[in-house]
Amino acid sequence: QVQLVESGGGLVQAGGSLRLSCVASGRTFSSYAMAWFRQAPGKEREFVAAITWSGHRTYSVDSVKGRFTISRDNTKNTAYLQMNSLKPEDTAVYYCAGTDVTWTFPTVVPEEYDYWGQGTQVTVFS
Repeated sequence: QVQLVESGGGLVQAGGSLRLSCVASGRTFSSYAMAWFRQAPGKEREFVAAITWSGHRTYSVDSVKGRFTISRDNTKNTAYLQMNSLKPEDTAVYYCAGTDVTWTFPTVVPEEYDYWGQGTQVTVFS
């Protein structure tokens, strides 16, 4: 079993930055790929970015490319989402997720992820 705990959310002015962290416990962290999703009020959960188990490959949606960076440190069992140049439309609850699907990348469908954190709120005001 895997437990994921996010932190780092908060209230930030447009143009500002936040770094989200996701600490994993349970199974060997380096055995599964990781991703970040987000969900705004009244909207479906949306894929944001993913990273392979090794950290050698990453993928992000067009709306955050050049602004958000996903990374991981397998020695610390932690995944990160560095968010720069934040916009009000980035406001959402952000979730980290882990998947055992490692033979294809990226996996962008929430149903393919086996492990989820509780979420952390990010609010961007203009």
